[in-house]
Amino acid sequence: MGYFYIFGTIFFTVYGQLVLKWKIDQQGNLPSAWTEKFVFLIQLLFNPWILSGFLSAFVASLFWMAAMTKFNISYAYPFMSLSFVLVFLLSVFLFHDPVTVQKMVGLALIVAGIVVTSQSL
Repeated sequence: MGYFYIFGTIFFTVYGQLVLKWKIDQQGNLPSAWTEKFVFLIQLLFNPWILSGFLSAFVASLFWMAAMTKFNISYAYPFMSLSFVLVFLLSVFLFHDPVTVQKMVGLALIVAGIVVTSQSL
């Protein structure tokens, strides 16, 4: 059950990040004038999709608290790096983000770090 809690944390974290990016991209760039920035951000804040992204961050934290009852943080926390991998992969397909050698090397290092830190000694 502990791994389910870690998976839930990762799932809701990734969902929130992708939804925020999707809806903010649709809204456009942040205006330069302070009052326009305020209106822009308030409009985003009341967007149901944006609210679902915030709610997903809260749900992710509930899953994380549950995971902390099952694992040492030094063991569980590296799994959170999988959210970086998933956000990158999904952003390539959903938002056409560029894939570079540096990003691929970085992701490989993250995965290697997860493998190393998850091994029991």
